[in-house]
Amino acid sequence: MILVETIGWAGALLILAAYVLLTLGRIQARSVSYQAMNVAGALGFMINGWVNGALPSAALNLIWMGIGVYALWQMRAKA
Repeated sequence: MILVETIGWAGALLILAAYVLLTLGRIQARSVSYQAMNVAGALGFMINGWVNGALPSAALNLIWMGIGVYALWQMRAKA
């Protein structure tokens, strides 16, 4: 269970760091780093939510992750 909590906290920190960096102007919303941080963070939240039975949270983060994956896919297609 400690591993699941660690994964959840890591996900939270990644999403928070992405938002802070975006707000400070250090990264752009359409950057690979911003989207990758959101995808990885959402994955951590999703795993934590699923294991702990917080299915609305897990579902929301699955969608969040899907949006980030789509954005990354679009960036790759344009490159």
